Formats: sequence, structure tokens, C-alpha cells
Amino acid sequence: MEKEKFVPEITTELRKNIIEVPRVISMASGIRILGKRIKSILFSTDVAIIKNINADAIIAVYPFTPQPSITQAILEVAPVPVFTGVGGGLTTGQRSINIALHAEFQGAIGVVLNAPTPNDVIREMRERIDIPIVVTVVSENDDIKGRIESGAAILNVSGGSKTVDILKRIRKVYPHFPVIATGGPTEESILETIEAGANAITYTPPSTAKIFSQIMNKYRGVGDM
Repeated sequence: MEKEKFVPEITTELRKNIIEVPRVISMASGIRILGKRIKSILFSTDVAIIKNINADAIIAVYPFTPQPSITQAILEVAPVPVFTGVGGGLTTGQRSINIALHAEFQGAIGVVLNAPTPNDVIREMRERIDIPIVVTVVSENDDIKGRIESGAAILNVSGGSKTVDILKRIRKVYPHFPVIATGGPTEESILETIEAGANAITYTPPSTAKIFSQIMNKYRGVGDM
């Protein structure tokens, strides 16, 4: 068994309480995008958390119409590459394509399309932009072959309790295609997701309110952080 390498760690008094992604994510192979290897991806639009976490990248998708001003705010704060949502559900067609092109100009490393996105939109978007298109997969019945043939560069599996099953089905047909997946709440579930075929893991951090509650309890002398 390979001996674990010692990694020197440097921090400062004011930055020692950053959020750390689960270390088990380091066991993923990662996806090398434009020369940068990405294993852990923070799922958040909270700029304070984005600025204070050690994830390799950010995936910024939200349940509203995509807006370039939100993308710009996140890109200005994020110290790492950002994948930004460009619709695909309610916002689709030419509007999604225009938003994706704008996101590329703003500096996003990739764009994320929702599961309902038609394949012809993916195809036209692929012709218009130069950064990777990430297409979300939520069901075993999704048209994986059509997504890939239309121009998806990465699949983003977000199937809840079915995520591992979806990953296994994808890997039977596409053993080497780049796949991001939600890892679940525990190190065990993250490891299971990696073993099922995820190259990179999306991590949902504790909310700002929960972190603040822990800090306030410490100030009050009630429990530890």
C-alpha cells in the first residue's frame, strides 16, 4: 500500500476557520479542464462561503432565471474556476445560448445546463461557445447518448438517492466520459459515489446561518465550533 505523503499546511490566525471539503474527495480522479485538475466542486452562490472554502471549483446554479450580474459577482469573489448555470428549463433556446456566450466572456470555466434542455439547444450552444458545456442528469431515463452526441463535455449527475445507480449505468457504456456527481452527506456516501464512477464531487456546505450559530455559541460559551 502506498504510504500517504506528508503535506505541510500553512494558515493564518484570521483565516484558520475556512470550510474544508471532505478529504475523501481527494480519492477521485478529478477532471483536467484547461490544464487545471478539479476534484471538489462547491455547490453554492453564497459569496462569503465561496471566498472561504478550499474547493477546487464552484458550481453556481440557482432556481431563478440566469443573470449575468450574478455570474459577475461570483466570478469577482471566487478564487477558483466557476461553472455557471445558463438555464435549460424555463430559460432555454436562444436566450440560454446568449447567456452562455456572455458567461464565457465574463471568465467562467464552463456552463451548466438543466436536465430539460433540448439536444438541439446543446448542439447550437456547442457551436457558439468555446468553454465546456456541463449537462445535468437526474434520471436513469435521461438521453445520455443524445447529450454527448449533441456536445456535452461533462455530465453532472444529480439523481438524489439514485445517483450511484445512474453513475453505474453511465459507466457501463461510457467508461471514460467526464462525470461530476453529488456525493451525499457522509464520507461513506461520497466514497461510494467515487467508486461508482464520479471523476469529481459536488459538495453542499453548511449554510451561513448554521456556521454563524456555531460561532455565536462559542461567543456565549455554549459548546465548541
